[in-house]
Amino acid sequence: MASHKDLTDPADALPTPSTGPGRDGLAAILARPARALIALDFDGTLAPIVPDPEKARAHPDALPALAALAPKVAAVAVVTGRPADVAVRYGGFAGVPGLEHLVVLGHYGAERWDAVSGEVTAPDPHPGVAAVRAALPGLLDGHGTWTEDKGHAIAVHTRRGKDPQGTFDALREPLTDLAARNGLIVEPGRMVLELRPPGMDKGVALREYVRELGAESVLYAGDDLGDLPAYAAVDRLRSDGTPGLLVCSGSEEVTELSKQADIVVDGPEGVVRLLRGLAAQAAGPG
Repeated sequence: MASHKDLTDPADALPTPSTGPGRDGLAAILARPARALIALDFDGTLAPIVPDPEKARAHPDALPALAALAPKVAAVAVVTGRPADVAVRYGGFAGVPGLEHLVVLGHYGAERWDAVSGEVTAPDPHPGVAAVRAALPGLLDGHGTWTEDKGHAIAVHTRRGKDPQGTFDALREPLTDLAARNGLIVEPGRMVLELRPPGMDKGVALREYVRELGAESVLYAGDDLGDLPAYAAVDRLRSDGTPGLLVCSGSEEVTELSKQADIVVDGPEGVVRLLRGLAAQAAGPG
């Protein structure tokens, strides 16, 4: 059962952003939370990274923290490379009081699950995925990888092998070539190479959802290379006059985000503390 910590716990005090735009973003979110979008990656941000992706689950305190914050803001969205329905199951997001309007943007925004309806909307599969699915076994034979078939994309994980980084490096070029021959792209991540259709990424998904909501400020939290487009989207929004806050769920495996973030926290546990701090300090609806 998820634990419910006191929202006034001093350990949940909000950190001060390291940049001016970040400080402006946090101030805007706290001043008018009802006009703010809180968007978060799933794996590595709300859920700890585990060797078997099928065993990933949201941090036990994530749901209470999100449920405390969600009624005070315009929207909470989970933006993930996973299929939307998988993220909903692994996150335990369905039927949670306080999260009645949660949105999960899966497959980098190509899919969408709304808590209001409990339904997923998704495009037809790209034909290149089937071709890649057929070709991968021969290419991966002997590499000690594990393949995750997401339906609209296929992820090749190297974390379980004897040399995860070496296998990742060795496979990156041939998988990129295979993807290109079939009209796909490769999305690198933390010991994973995902072959997926082009045209949608977390930045596109985030900008479209900000526009749909009419959000006046935005927070985005992520941990991996696939979150960089969302970071770029927040930077663009800031340059256009919409305050934003960039949060990195820090790890030693990926450092690119921490170099660009306004706030770096210690993995999903740190994200939970940040969410609780926002819930405690946000002014409430209005």
